[in-house]
Amino acid sequence: MMRLIVLAGLGLLAFRWITGRWPWQPKVSTRNQAIFRARRLLGVEAGANRAEIMAAHKRLIAVVHPDRGGSSDQVHEANAARDLLLDELPREVR
Repeated sequence: MMRLIVLAGLGLLAFRWITGRWPWQPKVSTRNQAIFRARRLLGVEAGANRAEIMAAHKRLIAVVHPDRGGSSDQVHEANAARDLLLDELPREVR
């Protein structure tokens, strides 16, 4: 019986080590993480509308554009964040 408990514990630890979460924790979707990062990058709230997203994108591009000392990777990241957040808006709001 003790051997079974130890094996179960080792199995749980192995699961945690491999996946980075415990088996009873809900799996966070990759899309939700990407949306969170996009909002944080652009500095907009969860309920931001199209105009707010576009204004935040314009402000960020003004800072990270290669002509202003930024890099093209930063511009691509800002564009991807804008596109992702705009895709999340309801159809009638777009």
